Amino acid sequence: MGNRPLTPEEYRLARWLLEHGSGDTAPFLAQLEKAEITPFRCKCGCASVSFQIKGLPKAPPGVNVLSKYFFGSNDELYRVFIFEKDGILSGIEVIGYGVDNPTYLPTPDMLRAD
Repeated sequence: MGNRPLTPEEYRLARWLLEHGSGDTAPFLAQLEKAEITPFRCKCGCASVSFQIKGLPKAPPGVNVLSKYFFGSNDELYRVFIFEKDGILSGIEVIGYGVDNPTYLPTPDMLRAD
């Protein structure tokens, strides 16, 4: 099984996160246009996705967060972040705080700042 294009929802979330991130995300917005989703799936079953950018090598291990937001209620609090490593857009991660990691990616209207 190979890489696949981002769904419209994945693209919209990634773009929103980059547009509302910290620092200069312009190079990563350009990379998003060439991004594909890899077949990697986290063992926990969460909705996190890994990117492969056409024309660039696979991003090395590690995370440099470009943008992060909360979603969910205070009783079921989650975090989503988009990250890069060594200048290569790497993926979107979702995690839960004291609850199971989410099995879905949020939509931008669900997000709130720290």
